[in-house]
Amino acid sequence: MNYGSIIPRAPNEAKRLAALRRYALLDTPIDADFDFLTELAATLCGTPFAFIALVDEDRVWYKSAYGSLAREIPRDYDYCSWAILEDHELNIPDLHADKRTARLPLTRGPMHYRMYSGINLLSSDGYRIGTLCVLDVKVRELSLEQLDILSKLARQVMFLFELRAKDIALHHLNEKIQKVVIYDELTGLSNRRALLARLQAEMDRSRRIGTELSVVMIALDNFKTINERHGQALGDIVLRGIAALLREHVRVTDIAGRYGGDQFCVLLPGTSVIDAIFVGNTLRTAIASAVFSGMGHQVKVTASIGAVLYHVQNTPTVESLIELAELAMFRAKVAGRNRVETVNGKP
Repeated sequence: MNYGSIIPRAPNEAKRLAALRRYALLDTPIDADFDFLTELAATLCGTPFAFIALVDEDRVWYKSAYGSLAREIPRDYDYCSWAILEDHELNIPDLHADKRTARLPLTRGPMHYRMYSGINLLSSDGYRIGTLCVLDVKVRELSLEQLDILSKLARQVMFLFELRAKDIALHHLNEKIQKVVIYDELTGLSNRRALLARLQAEMDRSRRIGTELSVVMIALDNFKTINERHGQALGDIVLRGIAALLREHVRVTDIAGRYGGDQFCVLLPGTSVIDAIFVGNTLRTAIASAVFSGMGHQVKVTASIGAVLYHVQNTPTVESLIELAELAMFRAKVAGRNRVETVNGKP
C-alpha cells in the first residue's frame, strides 16, 4: 500500500537530533512517572490513547504509551513527525480529512485513528524533540481547557526530562570525582590515599577474623635515569606498563596501587609472607623481562621488592606496616637490586 511521500524534516534536523540525544532517553526502560502523565493526559482529555513520543532520526519511539503496547513506529508513519514541524501544537480533528495524515497506516491501518492532538516537547535550547499527544478513534476536537491541560502536562514531561538529564550528569560527575579520589591518573591503579584506606580495612578484617595479610612494596631501579636520558614521556610509558603488568599478575582479590613516584604497592589478603615472596618474584621477573617502547627508544627496567606480613603486635598500624615493607624494599636495593627481600617484623 502506498502511504504517500516522506514527511519533511526540519531545517535544523541535525541540531534537533543532537538535543534529543542529550537527554539519553531513547530505548530506556518503562518509567512509572511518565506513565502517570500519559494516563492523566488521556483521562483529562477523554481519549483512549496518549503517548510521550520522541522523534528520532528514522523512528518515533514512545517513552510512555497509554492504551497501546507499541514502543516505536517508523517516523514517516507517525503523526508526531508532522507535529514537530509546527510552532507549538498540532490538532487534527479528523485524520481522514487532512491530506498530511489521510493515507498514513495509523489512519488506514488496524488502529483506525481519527483524531490527533499533540503538544511539542521543547528542549532547554528550544528544539522540538517530540510530543505529548492524545488520540481517539472517533472524530472530535479538544476544548480550549483540555488543550491548556495538555500543554501544562507537556511542560511537566519536559521538567522530568530535564531532571533525569541532571541526574545523569550528576552521576557522571560523581564517577569522575571518584576516579580522581580513588585512582592514580597516570596508571589507573589505586592512588596512595585509596590504597592506605583499603590497607586499613584489610588490617581490620585480618584482625577480626584471623586471616593472613601481606604487603609487597615495589620500587623501580634507577628509574630516574630513564627520565633524565629519554624524557618524562617515556618514563610515563614505563609507569603505565608496570601498572599493566601488576594488573595482569595479581589476583582479583589483591589490590595494586601506585604508592608514589616510581613506587608501587600490592596488598595481598589471605596470603602468607612465603606466598607474598613468590608473588614478588613473579612480578620481579615479569618487570625485568618487559621491554617498554616509546619516543623512538626501547628501555628495560628492574625492580627491588619488599614483602612483609601484617602482625598485630609488631605492625599494629598502617604506618608501621608500610614502614616495614619499605625497609624490606630498601634491603633489596642494598643487596644488589632486582630481588625480593623480607624482614622478621621487628625493624
